[in-house]
Amino acid sequence: MIFETIIYEVKNDIGYIVINRPKALNALNVQALKELSEVLDMVAADENAKVVIITGAGGKSFVAGADISAMQNMSAVEAYEYARLGQTTYDKIQELPKMVIAAIDGFALGGGCELALACDIRIASAKSKIGIPEVTLGVLPGFAGTQRLPRLIGVSNAKEMLATARKISAGEAREIGLVNCVVEENPMAKAEELAAEICKNSMSAIALGKKAMNEGMEMELKKGIEHEASLFAIAFTTPDQREGMTAFLEKRPANFK
Repeated sequence: MIFETIIYEVKNDIGYIVINRPKALNALNVQALKELSEVLDMVAADENAKVVIITGAGGKSFVAGADISAMQNMSAVEAYEYARLGQTTYDKIQELPKMVIAAIDGFALGGGCELALACDIRIASAKSKIGIPEVTLGVLPGFAGTQRLPRLIGVSNAKEMLATARKISAGEAREIGLVNCVVEENPMAKAEELAAEICKNSMSAIALGKKAMNEGMEMELKKGIEHEASLFAIAFTTPDQREGMTAFLEKRPANFK
């Protein structure tokens, strides 16, 4: 399937999703969000893609935000529908039973920051600038930024980013836990290195572990712990559990499918 705003391909067990609107600094309009949603459905069903990397085309921007020109004259009803489109699309990333890495090179602002927040791991180049500047436009983040950001970096840091609209450096983002790693340049190379390392391990176990963390974070601690035990038990029904433990006892590398 061919998309106008998204490129999707798989190489060496890694699925690559590229937001391809470089002239608009990869800003997300309705078409891009709908195509991204469709691609994420494809990724979920694609057994050849064990790990996913999301990035932006052009080298200047990951995603510079939502499309302001498209939003300017929206009614409240249209704005709600637009926000829900972004939220449900990004939810697919969080719920994907595969690890998703954001390779950030340049601007990750507004909807772009929110896209990165939906990913599991974030790698940024040193030149990158990250922020949620929506209040300068008279609105607030609408693609779950007010919910995911404080859960990741703490409420106080998130409120500061919201209220000041400041674009923080990659280094500061690393300090507050917004990104996992900062590289001088070419975050894609680091993302691929990390993806290759992940691919060596059990995909079924990673999927269950991601599910335990995502769902457990929304639970009271004791319920989260009990939920973990249930998913731990499910792992014992998988071929990967048998292969992994057999390989360990036989002192050989595991051969996960």
